[in-house]
Amino acid sequence: MTISGRTLREHIQLLTPLFGLIAAVWLLRWSLYQMGLPVYLVGFLSITGIVAVSILLAALLIHAKRFGGYVNAVVAAFLLVFWSQVLIVAAILFAVLTGIENVYTLPQFSVPGPDPHHMRHMWGQLTFGIGFEALSGSLVACFFLFLLRRISPEGR
Repeated sequence: MTISGRTLREHIQLLTPLFGLIAAVWLLRWSLYQMGLPVYLVGFLSITGIVAVSILLAALLIHAKRFGGYVNAVVAAFLLVFWSQVLIVAAILFAVLTGIENVYTLPQFSVPGPDPHHMRHMWGQLTFGIGFEALSGSLVACFFLFLLRRISPEGR
C-alpha cells in the first residue's frame, strides 16, 4: 500500500525515533508515579504534549528529507497519535487486569463517574482521543509543513 508515493513501512521507519520518544515519556510517567512521586510532578510529563512535539518534528523530517507532502504529514500525525493512544490503553488494561493502579487510571486523568473497569476511559481514548488528536495534529502538521516550505530557500 502506497500513500502519496511512500509505503506504510517507509512512514514507520521515518517515525521510529518519534515512536521511541513517545514510548519513553509514557514509561517515564508510569515509572515515576509507581516510584511514589506526587501526581502534580508526574503530570508535567504529558503524552499529549510529547505527541504535539513529535508531530512538529515529523513535519520537519518530512520537509528536510523531502519525504513527501501534506498527505504524508497527515499519515505521520495519525500514526503518532494512534501509537500514543494504544500505549495509554495498554497501561489502563494492565491496571484493570492486575488491580495495580497507575497514573493512567487516576480519577483526575480518567472519565468521571463510576467506571470500575475503565471501559469508558479506554473507549474514549480509542475514539475521541485518536479522532480529535489526529485531526488537530494533522492540521498543525500541514500548517507547519506549509510554513517550512514558505521560509525555506527552495520554497521561494
